Amino acid sequence: MAKKKKETQDTSAEALQNALTKTEQYIENNQKSLTIIVLAIVVIVGLFLGYKKLYIAPKEAEAQVQIFPAEQYFEKDSFNLALFGDGNYLGFVDIISNYSPTKTGNLAHYYAGICYRAMGDYDLAIEHLKKFNPKDRMIGSVAYGSIGDCYVQLGRLDDAAKYYVKAANYGKNTFTTPLYLMKAGIVYEELGQFSEALKVYNRIKTDYSKSTEARDAEKHIARVNLSL
Repeated sequence: MAKKKKETQDTSAEALQNALTKTEQYIENNQKSLTIIVLAIVVIVGLFLGYKKLYIAPKEAEAQVQIFPAEQYFEKDSFNLALFGDGNYLGFVDIISNYSPTKTGNLAHYYAGICYRAMGDYDLAIEHLKKFNPKDRMIGSVAYGSIGDCYVQLGRLDDAAKYYVKAANYGKNTFTTPLYLMKAGIVYEELGQFSEALKVYNRIKTDYSKSTEARDAEKHIARVNLSL
């Protein structure tokens, strides 16, 4: 028994040695190719880090200076100046064009979308809001909800409901979630989808009972129940 165990161990050790030898032989035979691959990876990583440090970082700093006046116009509801600038500073549209790889360029898509929505250009609003990549959950929720608002204005209620639900579920909180659930419910009623409307109204009543929307949820539930 002991002899058989020893033979098994010797066989395993020999197999391992053979595998290691083959690996070493493969590396030796392909050393040049492997070296080129490793060097290529190092170069790519170096270029990426250099790009971020030498190009993106300065562009980000410039973009932050440029966007500040546009944000001031935005806060004053001067949407045209916010979008297209005042001749001294860029508006959101040019910031997107000139600083697209930066975080500020990304944020400008959000601002531009809200401006176009306020100005009644719903297609352009949707275009910019969909290009916005949200990092903050609250802002992301508002962006998706704003897309829903635009679809309502365009009469595309199915799309509106989809985005209201997406807004409600993105970064759940006691402010935007019940707000967009309520909007979704109203749209579902318009579409005749009363079961879906009832679901979102009950969700408001159960999960967000202290919200402003919860005070109206009961009457919406009663109305929907009459339609079922």
